[in-house]
Amino acid sequence: MANDDIRALSEALAADPASLVFVPLGEALRRRGDLEVALRVALRGVERHPANPDAHDLIARIAVDAGDLERAVAEWEAVLRLTNGHAGAHKGLGFICFQLGRLEDAEAHLGAALAANPEDGSLAAALQTARAALAETADRPARPTLGLPIEMQRPDADAGALFDDLLEGQRSAAMLLDADGLVLAGRYVSADGRDLAAIIGAQLSGVSDEAGRAMRHLGLGNWRQIVFETEAASVAMAPSQEGVLLVAAARPIPLGFVRRVLERALERAAEWMGDAR
Repeated sequence: MANDDIRALSEALAADPASLVFVPLGEALRRRGDLEVALRVALRGVERHPANPDAHDLIARIAVDAGDLERAVAEWEAVLRLTNGHAGAHKGLGFICFQLGRLEDAEAHLGAALAANPEDGSLAAALQTARAALAETADRPARPTLGLPIEMQRPDADAGALFDDLLEGQRSAAMLLDADGLVLAGRYVSADGRDLAAIIGAQLSGVSDEAGRAMRHLGLGNWRQIVFETEAASVAMAPSQEGVLLVAAARPIPLGFVRRVLERALERAAEWMGDAR
């Protein structure tokens, strides 16, 4: 949504604070990345419309982008109390439960969401992934992954496995590249089992320098992070040492999770590089 549209929505809300226009306004601000402002708008709206499921759904989606999974769960549960069978709430809870290793809950929520939207291919794929993971872990208890504090231990034997525990249970990948695009750690395994890290690294050779030059040209200082979405994946990149750290995840996985993994992977990479020297 263009800035002019956001301005028009803001003016409409100012003229009538009780208006439901806060929902599209908050969503537009969320999509633009203005999470703090979006949350303020949504919270004020919920104060005036506590029984509006769209208001609680908006807060939940903002919370996911901000990495606040506890609040997201609470808000989506509130949505389901207000509107039984709400597809968006089931979908959101399904993805969160999957990330937290609560596979049975994930299957139940994703199944309910797919039943409401049977043509949603991303939901079908997510449900299939959850069921496959549930089958694999049938004989062992699920354990938390993303979204919860976990003890992170550096793999000693295989640099390719450096980020594996951060990605467990996801259709995602992470890899650390040097300035020339050579893979220092991590991997990018395709659906057919091939590790494409070297190929992708070669394509990204020099990306950090190009980003740096663009920032200097625009007078914006040093670049810290690039996030973008494609038809197949959500991707986040950040400078690490003299190279780049990349995290990619299938589109059904919320972008907020990708950002969270990127932050944790940056910490892991810095620790690993320090130990390697």
